[in-house]
Amino acid sequence: MAKRERVVRMSVEQPLWRALTGYRVLTMVYAVLIFAFGRERYERPWIAVVYLAVLCVWTLATLPKVANAAGCTRRFLVADITLALVGILLTPLADADAQSFDGPTLPSIWTAGSVLAYAIKGGWRWAGVASSLVAVANIIERGHPSRDTFHNLILVWVASIAIGYVVEVARASERTLARALEIEAATRERERLARDIHDSVLQVLAMVQRRGTALGGEAAELGRMAGEQEVALRTLVAGGLTRPSLVSEDESEGAFVRVVEVDDEPDDDAPVDLRVLLAPRAGSKVTLSEPGAPVLLPPPAARELANAVGAALDNVRVHAGQDAHAWILIEDWTDEVIVTVRDDGPGIPEGRLAEAWGEGRMGVALSIRGRLRDLGGSAELISVPGQGTEVELKVPRGKAGEK
Repeated sequence: MAKRERVVRMSVEQPLWRALTGYRVLTMVYAVLIFAFGRERYERPWIAVVYLAVLCVWTLATLPKVANAAGCTRRFLVADITLALVGILLTPLADADAQSFDGPTLPSIWTAGSVLAYAIKGGWRWAGVASSLVAVANIIERGHPSRDTFHNLILVWVASIAIGYVVEVARASERTLARALEIEAATRERERLARDIHDSVLQVLAMVQRRGTALGGEAAELGRMAGEQEVALRTLVAGGLTRPSLVSEDESEGAFVRVVEVDDEPDDDAPVDLRVLLAPRAGSKVTLSEPGAPVLLPPPAARELANAVGAALDNVRVHAGQDAHAWILIEDWTDEVIVTVRDDGPGIPEGRLAEAWGEGRMGVALSIRGRLRDLGGSAELISVPGQGTEVELKVPRGKAGEK
């Protein structure tokens, strides 16, 4: 089935981009008006005219760049802050008296728009760098900066860093909300599938089991198989099936939630939930006990561990008999994963494993211990005649991740 994708926009920073767009236009007009009303004091007005003409063309032409995070690239930010710095440094050439009083620079407060673009795009660190460059340019332009100059520079510096920090917090909040939506979506999907399966497949399997047991003969065997499949299917439903994936992302750094419903094959490098691999092993004679959270392992380690469990269950069926019951226990620890397979069979007589090795029967040695040894883990077998057999499989997380 083809991938279906639905995008739900829930950005808290998008209004900031719209506000920045309006701010840049208004401050562009403000810079032009300041020059128009104070033109007589400029000794070289043509410098101001040329610069302001470039500023107006740049501002209007780059409005799409500041409309969203995707358009506001690093190359654009560098060019934008460069234009602001050049305007500040050109001010003394256009107005020789600019250093003698705290008059406005050529770009005036338009410069703050460039700094705010850095803040919204890259957070408080980018804002700190941009506002520091503007501060240095203003100090050079003034020559002998006054207290008011320092006051204005500190105000821009603090405001831009504060806005950058707020943007970072907002993005973190979006990611948290996305994870909450993912849990909610998974729960809803699991409940819906459980209802559908319970109303159809599980009821049919339960009916086949009852009727087959009542009829006896070959029908009883069919009933037994139906019962095993019913238990396995219930385990899959309880553990969660394939569900939509909700992730918080942005065309450039996280500004909307993307809901992706996929039926593609999973990523070969993505961690695998061991519970999913062992769920089909459960049945009427096999009970699976698992943690409530996913037990994630690298794919090779998870598959080898699942195969080792399968080999242990095969030994239960062969040596303990068809009527024997088995229990699988999954334990997820910080440094290792432990899977225990226990049965209620007659147990293994003392010395039987060594005898099997001498006869060339190496199921336990190769299928179980060999797999765990390759993963850097271990397999311990405890058996008491008349009290069943217990196989404990341990896989260290660090070594398993290297495979």
